[in-house]
Amino acid sequence: METPDPQRHQIIDRLMAQHPEGADTVSVLWEKLATEVSSIVGAGGFDSLYERSVFLTQSTFPWLAAGASSAQADHRFTSLKTSLAAQTPTHASEANRLLLVTFTDIMASLIGEALTTGILRSAWGDAAADKNGEELKK
Repeated sequence: METPDPQRHQIIDRLMAQHPEGADTVSVLWEKLATEVSSIVGAGGFDSLYERSVFLTQSTFPWLAAGASSAQADHRFTSLKTSLAAQTPTHASEANRLLLVTFTDIMASLIGEALTTGILRSAWGDAAADKNGEELKK
């Protein structure tokens, strides 16, 4: 029997469907997530989680940028944006989805499913709700 995707995966899928535009939107989404996660574990904690997620995602998408390109928060996702912009929109979207899933899988293994989902809701606001404005259900 197949288990349903965790709620955070549903949030990511909805988010990716709402924002297929490309690298500019991707960096904004990651910046919002970085702000929320950094408020809990600090910038170094976020960077460690992000770099590990990129490393793991590179097994499927070897062209993906190798981690944070700058210690400055406003340039943190320059390498990600550049590597995604060089791909087709579909390929870039698939890579970003896997990167987000990998990142949240690691977070959930460390802090739990409920807290991870709460962080996503806080970071992305309305994107964590369905088309009727209701939170996603399992």
